[in-house]
Amino acid sequence: MSWFVIYTRPQQEKKVAAGLTKIGVEAYCPIVTEVRQWSDRKKKIEVPLIKSYVFVKIIEKERNRVFEVPGVVRYLFWLGKAAEVKDQEIEQLRGYMSGNYQSVKVEQYKVGKIVTIDTGAFKNQSGEVIKVSTKCITVYLEQLGAMVTISL
Repeated sequence: MSWFVIYTRPQQEKKVAAGLTKIGVEAYCPIVTEVRQWSDRKKKIEVPLIKSYVFVKIIEKERNRVFEVPGVVRYLFWLGKAAEVKDQEIEQLRGYMSGNYQSVKVEQYKVGKIVTIDTGAFKNQSGEVIKVSTKCITVYLEQLGAMVTISL
């Protein structure tokens, strides 16, 4: 049995994971607690670490069983095959999630977003993301009047 990644409808990750477990498919959806603020109160809520994704452990022949659960859209593909995740990687993720972290976020770089460089010659410099590609991003550092391309 292998771990695969399925893509879900927005905000359906926990329901999909519960539905998959109910039909006998091992599912894992890493959850973090965030504090959200409304105009009148703050509240702790549980949200998925990786939006719209759930990991499932299933035999290759039975992969279509996941579509019995409402909210499942499709499998995530990589190089023309359903994306497989190693057992070791899932265990590492579970280990990280069992730690006492105050806040964990997975974010994608988007054009216009302000980022701070953590390492290298431009450490602690903030700039605006100008361009995003698969292997690098270009950031405009206003303090230096320069554009920097950072490999990911």
